[in-house]
Amino acid sequence: MSKGRRRRKGASRLRRLALRGGIAFTALLVAWGWLSVWFVHHSRSWLDRQRLSRPKFVTAPLFWFGNPLGDITDALGITGHDAVYEYDEPAPSGSVLFAGAPVRVARPAPDDITVLDRGEFLVGWSQKLRHPVWCAYHVPAEAKGEAGPRPNFTKDKSVAGAPPASAYERSGYDRGHMVPNYAIATRFGDDMQRATFRTTNIAPQSPRLNRGPWRDIEHRIADLWTARWGEIWVIVGCISGNTRETLTGTDIDVPRQYYQIVVAEEEIEPDRYEVRAFAVLFDQELSLGTWPTRNLVTIDELEELSGLDFLPDLPEFIQRPLESELPSRLWPIRRRDIFRQMSIRFR
Repeated sequence: MSKGRRRRKGASRLRRLALRGGIAFTALLVAWGWLSVWFVHHSRSWLDRQRLSRPKFVTAPLFWFGNPLGDITDALGITGHDAVYEYDEPAPSGSVLFAGAPVRVARPAPDDITVLDRGEFLVGWSQKLRHPVWCAYHVPAEAKGEAGPRPNFTKDKSVAGAPPASAYERSGYDRGHMVPNYAIATRFGDDMQRATFRTTNIAPQSPRLNRGPWRDIEHRIADLWTARWGEIWVIVGCISGNTRETLTGTDIDVPRQYYQIVVAEEEIEPDRYEVRAFAVLFDQELSLGTWPTRNLVTIDELEELSGLDFLPDLPEFIQRPLESELPSRLWPIRRRDIFRQMSIRFR
């Protein structure tokens, strides 16, 4: 055999080996991807058990790959499931509340909640805690304009005992918006935007929560889910600990946890609607890169932890299954918005 033929035969063998190696690597990557996505779609309690019972070199790669990949496949509607049920009565158009204001039923919710009506959002204010216990707002599908420059935080002079904005300075905590500036500004204009900067709409939030997963959810609501599902209704709030912690030099309570409940409805045919809802619960001390999906809880669990009854005006036949089901994903979005979702984490 000539040297030329031997060289060609050797090159051909190398190409076949490279092709087989590439196919094997791709198959391994796909298998790892789907295993990782399957892994992270379990409940928080199951994942916590895996962290404790399995070596870190086993679980860490699954979280590392499964969280970002699962976020994409969830958004495309390929993986995960929602808590969604049929209903025959639509929410009142333009109403701040989807199914009634939260009702206090037990501790740790304080017994002095006063509802402040801001027009396009409500604040469940506690004078004892000196911050909101809950807030409710709605986000219409269509944005009317761009968000203007961020106003300065101001003391709410209409509420006796509202703290000054300066109380949060050098505290180590952010002035955490409960009702978000961005969504309100783009839907309702400058006056409503300024209302979100009153101190009756803020509470102490760790910078990692405020600038991480909390902000992530806010932007998905304003930019992505409204585009896919229409008007969105939101209840946000915080849960204080049994041992009260306050901002240094003040009597402003520092909550232990924060939550968001997000609700949408879709008309699937005349007089038939699908109502979908999810709840996320965040500890104050978490990592900046926390994935919101890993913090999904049932609304029932959140009611037990907070001492509040949510969506009280829903009929029992829909309230019971909707609030007891644990979804395994955040909501899907329009496919053309997938890169916008991916960019939220880098804003």
